[in-house]
Amino acid sequence: MSGLSIAPFFPWRRMKVTYQSVSQDSRSALVRLEPDQRYRPCCHACGRPAQTVHSATRKFVRDQSLTDFSVLLQIEYRKIWCGRCGGVRVEQLEFVDAHQRDTHRLAAYASELCRAGLSITAVADHLDLDPKTIKTFDKAALESQFGKTDYTGLRRLAIDEIAVKKGHSYMTVVLDYDTGRVVWMGEGRQIATLDDFFRKMPPAVRKAICAVAIDMWEPYIHCVKHWCKNADIVFDLFHVVKAFNKVIDDIRNEEFRKSDAAGRTTLKGSKYLFLKNWGNLRYEQRVRLDDILAMNARLSTVYWLKDLLAHLWSYQRVGWARATLSQWCDVARQDGHPALVRFARMLERHEEGILNHCKHAIHTSRLEGDNNKIKVIKRIAYGFHDPDCFALRVKQAFPGRIASN
Repeated sequence: MSGLSIAPFFPWRRMKVTYQSVSQDSRSALVRLEPDQRYRPCCHACGRPAQTVHSATRKFVRDQSLTDFSVLLQIEYRKIWCGRCGGVRVEQLEFVDAHQRDTHRLAAYASELCRAGLSITAVADHLDLDPKTIKTFDKAALESQFGKTDYTGLRRLAIDEIAVKKGHSYMTVVLDYDTGRVVWMGEGRQIATLDDFFRKMPPAVRKAICAVAIDMWEPYIHCVKHWCKNADIVFDLFHVVKAFNKVIDDIRNEEFRKSDAAGRTTLKGSKYLFLKNWGNLRYEQRVRLDDILAMNARLSTVYWLKDLLAHLWSYQRVGWARATLSQWCDVARQDGHPALVRFARMLERHEEGILNHCKHAIHTSRLEGDNNKIKVIKRIAYGFHDPDCFALRVKQAFPGRIASN
């Protein structure tokens, strides 16, 4: 008689294997588990040992596969009378919850596959389970690890938004600048969005935050000033130059419409000559750009202002940066174009946040790079209908590193 047994594959107390069958055709196995009478049943709600068994019942539970055989457990379990809870309760099983039809180890395996980068649909197909079941497993595992916002050690933050759907649907992302950890994500980019983040932040942490990198979005500015009194707002070069590039393109189009036939021929298709950095242009592109700038004084002024604007963030002394900013605004007003004048007024309104870069050399470019990886997460999942689950997956992908002293 063979001494081999499958019992070690089911090492759970209070239960013993009493029957097994294998179907080669369906590649499946059925295992029956019955209560081990050496143990008193415990209430699944309070964990207290029961004095009285009320009745017995059974249910089928899906377990993790053995090789390429799916495993179905037929569990015989007891209903008990719990004096503490004051009613009939199901006995506690260590490998499956009372309301579940899948074992804990199957749920853990599914969540590990999701963590490895597989989509929920791919995991569902692999395990032959419903995608909603896989999502429940994954979200529960993520909630246990990343569900609670960790405010520990925050000193410098970067805040930006990411588009999650078409139609101006955004989520706000908060990054710990020193570690690269995604601290929090919330729906929208309004004042109420960030209020929810800062309201739950411990007062001691709010006082410790010394700098926050953001773009010139008024709701973000308002929230940071309201909640973090000691923090310096630092405006990001990327967003400022991006806004000025729109001004450049509008002026270029305007000059194109005013030009004669020869001038239009020269300006046609020159959009990206103005938007690219000089160092990224090929030789023939530089020659053509020089011809355009020599032909049109206004475009020459605008291109010079673009270079000076980017150079503004290279200063480490506030006095030099302030003088350069003042020079930029003076040249823009001397040109007199309404778009340049409006942009100069905007820079002057946000002067403090621009000059703060001299004290805190931080920016949202790190977060912009993370946004590319976040978009990959979104594409793998074919979009997220559950913003909370999306936020948890992003926090998992950016756990951060230990900050250097």
